Amino acid sequence: MLGRERIEIKTPEQVAAMRAAGLVVARMHRAVREAVAPGVTTADLDAVAAQVLDEAGATSSFLGYHGYPAVVCVSVNEEIVHGIPGPRVIRPGDVVSVDAGAIVDGWHGDAAFTMVVDDADPADLALSATTERAMWAAIAALAGGDRVGVVGDAVEQVVEGEPVPYGIVQEYVGHGIGTAMHQPPDVLNYRTRDRGARLKPGMCVAIEPMLTRGARTTRVLDDDWTVVTEDGQRAAHWEHTVAIGPDGVWVLTAEDGGAAGLAPFNLAPTPTPTPTPPPEW
Repeated sequence: MLGRERIEIKTPEQVAAMRAAGLVVARMHRAVREAVAPGVTTADLDAVAAQVLDEAGATSSFLGYHGYPAVVCVSVNEEIVHGIPGPRVIRPGDVVSVDAGAIVDGWHGDAAFTMVVDDADPADLALSATTERAMWAAIAALAGGDRVGVVGDAVEQVVEGEPVPYGIVQEYVGHGIGTAMHQPPDVLNYRTRDRGARLKPGMCVAIEPMLTRGARTTRVLDDDWTVVTEDGQRAAHWEHTVAIGPDGVWVLTAEDGGAAGLAPFNLAPTPTPTPTPPPEW
């Protein structure tokens, strides 16, 4: 039996370098959030994100990736992930998920958020809030966990505690990240018997649950990118890039390092690694 694929373990200095990419992603998110409004096209949002990258001297993790034609993914309503920006106009009440990635000095950051445009359906607000809470619960579980499987446990626990049923998308999962956007290990958002790779200081992973208001089944549109719910129900997607340290976690794509998101779990983010001299984990 072959062993697991090799996982890239970063030094504290390398994690600090990844933080630079993560902060660019955070700025992309902030700019796009401010730009989302009825009448704006998804291509307009892509242009806003591209301007942030240019000003930062960074490049997109997405543009050109297996031929992907845009800087960010913008997925609306029944679109779950990988929506290609274009002429689609944002309308009141739309559920808008934005996934962005940046490269700085060869290191990647990757994160996503969902927002609901004004005149929102309360059920859509609840969907996004539950997905975000599942993400933070999964990140908190990493801080005290032993294997990657704690992520799926945490996501399912949050979903099971909700008064309405949500579908947990299984075909698209979290992943390792570092010198490439997608690396081992796969980070599943659901429970499995296989507990996954052992967690170690220096591992960096992207945690990204995707929930739907209906069934979890999906299909890909004819553009070979956009993933939608098979039943047409709305979906939400939240993601952060997280570094595992010896005493906790550091959310590299959160401007505050994850302090606000982890606070309900009584966790403080790992202090910033000191890059010089580079200590050992």
